[in-house]
Parts: sequence; structure tokens; C-alpha cells
Amino acid sequence: MALNTSADAPLPVGEVSRLIGGWIDRLGAVWVEGQITQLSRRPGAGVVFLTLRDPSNDISVAVTCYRQVFDAVADVVSEGARVVVHAKPEWYAPRGQLSLRASEIKPVGIGELLARLEQLKKSLAAEGLFALDRKRSLPFLPQLVGLVTGRASAAERDVLENARRRWPAVRFEVRNVAVQGVHAVPQVVQAVQELDALPDVDVIIVARGGGSVEDLLPFSDEQLVRAVSAARTPVVSAIGHEPDSPLLDLVADVRASTPTDAAKKVVPDVGEELDRVQALRDRALRIVQGLLDREERGLASALARPVMERPQRMVEDREAEVDALVARSRRTLGHLLDRADSELSHTRARVVALSPAATLERGYAVLQRGDGAVVRSPDDVSGGDELRARVFEGEFAVRVAAARDEGE
Repeated sequence: MALNTSADAPLPVGEVSRLIGGWIDRLGAVWVEGQITQLSRRPGAGVVFLTLRDPSNDISVAVTCYRQVFDAVADVVSEGARVVVHAKPEWYAPRGQLSLRASEIKPVGIGELLARLEQLKKSLAAEGLFALDRKRSLPFLPQLVGLVTGRASAAERDVLENARRRWPAVRFEVRNVAVQGVHAVPQVVQAVQELDALPDVDVIIVARGGGSVEDLLPFSDEQLVRAVSAARTPVVSAIGHEPDSPLLDLVADVRASTPTDAAKKVVPDVGEELDRVQALRDRALRIVQGLLDREERGLASALARPVMERPQRMVEDREAEVDALVARSRRTLGHLLDRADSELSHTRARVVALSPAATLERGYAVLQRGDGAVVRSPDDVSGGDELRARVFEGEFAVRVAAARDEGE
């Protein structure tokens, strides 16, 4: 229950400490896993003092146990060992200090650690942290390379020397951290996050030399794996030697077998690149020379054609074709005119043969009354009518003497 306190009615320090102790006493015994960072076995003392630290976080807690409890595992437990402790939380009121009173200590064996790593590996893989489609490609020529490694370590020297030997202008932003022990995970995580936040860093290398399974455990820590997975900058894992394979290798964008291999993967070799550029130039020159040779042969072949040797021949050929077409058109037109003339002559002869003038020429005459009507019957005229007689060579007037009697 919450306490009713105020600035006018505060609780004494001793009372607060007593209340905290009461709350902690109700917790009961718990199993706790951690790594031993300090171990004190004072001669003649019946109590052993330990400091147990969380390998993934910067948190420690004091542990005490009776000598006989620690002696049961003294041969296999030392500083740096990972253990599981069955202990009851205790509150030391005079100094306001929390500690654990251990009743049993069990070392975490290699087999158990590997089994836990395998289980963690399956869990992270199920989340997709190791998926290939999440991997990012490395830049061809990084301007600034972030390096997370141990201080003055062989891994740092291998990366720096090999990278600068391959590309002397490359620059590094180095973060020296603990690469084993209880401080390794938080320091490596912090270094990766710091380098990832720098906009000029193009790629991050996490490097460490070889070591035992226990030494490389920080690079299989879940917190570090998730930090690398969340990084926006491509990360290269260069942990241990070829057979070593911490979980960092699976989540990193590129896995290098050694720190030297990481330098080769991240930085191109200036000599090799110059050779490659020269080879490409030579290839380009060969291709261009081949194109020029082919076009030159094509030009020579075109120039060797008769039309190129005597260009006017093409005009002469076309002139002959035009003359032939003109002659043909004239012949065709002549034939058409001759046929039309013949048809016209025949038509004219038929017209002349059928015309009234031809009839008149044979001695006939056409009589017309004054109104121009043609006289076709004696009944059309009367005695004394003035008529016009039209003959072949002209016309003249006539008068009807008397109409012919009917029946004459």
C-alpha cells in the first residue's frame, strides 16, 4: 500500500530502509544467471563475496554465500565464468544495499550455452533478422569506415594496415571497446550505435581476433544482434577465424572470415582497380578499333562498286529509261490518235452519207413555208402560197400555181 507522506510529515531514512527490506523479504528465492566479475575468498572467512553482472546490460549485483556453497563448484568457477545462482534477495538496512544470499551455484557449461545459442538463433531467424533480403550491399569506395574493435589489438592492426595498403586514402573512425567479458556487449552496442549515427560513416566493421567459445559469446548476444539489425549503415562482421560463427555473422550485411578479410571486402585494392581500368580501356580501344576497321572495310567495299567509280552512269541509266518511256508514250499516243482519226473518218463518212445535203446533191429539193415548216404533203400548201425551195447549191422562192386536186 502507498504511504501517506508529505513535506511536513516525512519518513525517517531508517523507516524507509526498513520498509524496503520488508518488501524485498517477501520476494522469496529466485534463480539468477550472470557472469562473475569479482570473486573474494578471504582466508579464514566463512563467507565468499561475488559480483554478478548481466552480460548484456551494465547492471551488477552483490552476491554472498557460505564457503561450503562455493567450495562445491570452486574447481570449475572463477572470475569471468557464467553461473546460475539460487539466491534470496536481502536488504542491508544500515548501508541501504541490496545483495543476494546464494544457497546454490551452478556453472553454465559449454553444452548448455551452445544449446541456448541455438534456441536464440532459431527465435531470431523466425523474426526474419537473418533474411537475405535485409542484407545491404557495401559501397564500392567508402570515404569513412567505422571500426569497432579492441584497443591496440591484432584485429585493429590487421584491418587498418591491410585497408591502407589497398587504398591509402581511406579514413577510419575507430571505437576501441572491450571485446570479451561482461563489459563487451554494452560497449560494442554503444559503439555501433554511435558510428551508425554519424552521417559520414559509409560502413561499419566489428572485428575481433580468435578465441574460445566463451570469449566470443558477447558477439552472439541478443541485444547486440538486434542493434546491428536496426543499424542503417551496412555492417561487416569479422569475428574470430574461419571456423568461428557467432550470431553477429548471421545478422551482419557481410560476413568476413577474419579481420584481414574484412579489410579486403570493404576497401578495393588500388592496384587491382588500376589494372581493371587499364583492362577496360584496352578492351574499349579494341572494340573501337574493330568498329573502325569494319566501317573502313565497308567504305572500301562501297567505293569499289561501279556506281561509285562512274557516278554519271546512274544518271545515264535513268536518262535512257526516261527516253524509252518518252518514246513509248509517243508511240502509244500516236496509236491512239491514229485510231481516233480513223474512227472519226468513218463516223464523218456515215454522217455525210446520211445528211440532207447529200440527198440534195443528188437533185432533191426541200420546200419550206414562210414559217420555216417543211412541206411534206400537197395538203400542206394552197394555190398562190409563197414557198422557199432549198437545193444543194442554195435556195430560191417559188409560188404554188394550184393545189393538186384530190385524186389526181
